[in-house]
Amino acid sequence: MLFDLRGRGRRRTVQAIYLSLAVLMGGGLVLFGIGGNTSGGLFDAINGNGGGGGGSSVDKVAQQRIDTYNQRLQANPSDEASWLGMTKVRFQLANTGENYNATQQAYTAKGLDQLRQADRAWTKYMALDPSKPDASTANLMVQAYGQGGLKQYPKAVSALEIVMDNRPDSSGLYAQLAVLAAGANQTRKSELAEQKAIDLAPKDQRKQLKSDIDLAKSQVNVQQPSASGSSG
Repeated sequence: MLFDLRGRGRRRTVQAIYLSLAVLMGGGLVLFGIGGNTSGGLFDAINGNGGGGGGSSVDKVAQQRIDTYNQRLQANPSDEASWLGMTKVRFQLANTGENYNATQQAYTAKGLDQLRQADRAWTKYMALDPSKPDASTANLMVQAYGQGGLKQYPKAVSALEIVMDNRPDSSGLYAQLAVLAAGANQTRKSELAEQKAIDLAPKDQRKQLKSDIDLAKSQVNVQQPSASGSSG
């Protein structure tokens, strides 16, 4: 064991740190409740169908929702709720069926296209300059823009900062910010976030946390995108 995990609070701290870093290095955790306020969403509809595998039923439900949002947006292009709904549906579609390879924990070409559609909807939403951007949808977009997705790290940083504005400070979130900022070549922000993550961690876990952050940074830097995601 790397740490003494007997203390309840200590276990939670370690879990939060490693969950954040695992999301950065993978992408296969997106179906397990990350993102919060998605009740009534596409996954609920899937569950309502008994959780069976039929991709066509998932696609049908999703397309119905997309059509509804498009109708609303044609009537009112400034409908924030519809842009948010479109973002969530596209993101959730990216993580279902042939769009996501669960064995390899990687998006297929079709899944990446769904993420790009989610990016377009989220960008339209943010262009409306909402007074308080939706943190649960921003959390989804952190993953969409991250290493397992579009690798648009400046946008991932911006989305994560929205999430962090709505949550208490935590070592895990700052560790995640440190890695994404490194991928975005935001060196100073990455250094400050890493130090904050270490400061917030229990003393006996700081050395290992720094090692984990450095490893995640090296993996992000190896997979830098060639041109996409330079805006943030």
